[in-house]
Amino acid sequence: MGTDFMKNEKKKKKLAMTTLVVRGLLAGSSDNADDPYNRVILKCAEEGKITNKGREGGVVKSLQIDQLDFNSSPDDMKRSISMQIDQYVKQYGDSPVTIILKGLGLLSVQKEDPAAVYPLRNKVALVTGAAGAIGAGICRGLLEKGAHVAATDVDQEKLDDLTNELKGIGGDRIIGIQMDVTDKDSIRLGFEKIIFTWGGVDVVVVNAGIAMVAPLVDMDIEAFRRLEKVNIEGTLLTLAEAGRCLTMQGTGGDIVLVSSKNVFAPGAHFGAYSATKAASHQLARIASLELAQFGIRVNMVSPDAVFADGKRKSGLWAEVGPSRMKARGLDEKGLEEYYRNRNLLKARITSVHVANAVLFFVTRQTPTTGATIPVDGGVPEAAPR
Repeated sequence: MGTDFMKNEKKKKKLAMTTLVVRGLLAGSSDNADDPYNRVILKCAEEGKITNKGREGGVVKSLQIDQLDFNSSPDDMKRSISMQIDQYVKQYGDSPVTIILKGLGLLSVQKEDPAAVYPLRNKVALVTGAAGAIGAGICRGLLEKGAHVAATDVDQEKLDDLTNELKGIGGDRIIGIQMDVTDKDSIRLGFEKIIFTWGGVDVVVVNAGIAMVAPLVDMDIEAFRRLEKVNIEGTLLTLAEAGRCLTMQGTGGDIVLVSSKNVFAPGAHFGAYSATKAASHQLARIASLELAQFGIRVNMVSPDAVFADGKRKSGLWAEVGPSRMKARGLDEKGLEEYYRNRNLLKARITSVHVANAVLFFVTRQTPTTGATIPVDGGVPEAAPR
């Protein structure tokens, strides 16, 4: 989209809000009661730029919507747009390929491959903290199930490495967006970029988090506040923006928080991490209560000790690993063995395992919200209760 348009913040907000509404209204009905909508992918462009994708048989199949009152309630705006889309379908017997939002922009519906049977086809997912080991594994898992994935992280260099790697799997279904979860405007702009790229969002994985090691008696309060800023405020701000966007879109959705084994079984010297992750976990539980009425499910996965995703090392373990190794007189390999041997199944927990737990929720295998899946090989004291 043009530079002048992108500088107009008021216009961008209106276009983002309207695009979410249109995408929700264009979603068809599915035969799955647990996931009742067939989503579409929308591409945003500046008004007047109708591409060949907006043409069928040489005829532009476009609907112009030009009576939007942004001072009205969201429900009234939805009704106005819905009536205009319904009138178009009644007249032409099909949904529009192109929608012109007078004074705002243009939306084109992307054709899907009718042979594609991926469970997350046409679903758009956002992953925070994507450039870390767990985040990378989750992004890969989502792509393999057919989702469009926006990988977000504050570290642009690591984010670029990840997206370049994953293009081999997802092609143009993967984008990277630099986003700081402690900054409300950064989060809003990140969501807007996704909306302008694919039309909306359906899955949000709240994964960004940081750690530190210190006994309570020696803890630096500023270091604690740094964890509080990322792990608690970052979760709150992401949940809030996700809730606003998913509600406006009106087709339900899934939010999954990557929690921690330490929420249920905290460790000595892990006070800051355990306390802030417990707070983020509680925020997600509350979100499950508040958002269920809109068909939005909020669940948690609780992993233990994921050290790497292939050659990509875990940022958390880069931070806390040295002190853990020193305390136990172990090297890096020995520390991994220690954590593997402490669980009942003697399992090495990987980013793939965490991704599989996320996928269980977002592919809607069961009608579940407000639940936690432990991904720890069986640590008895960490069982949710």
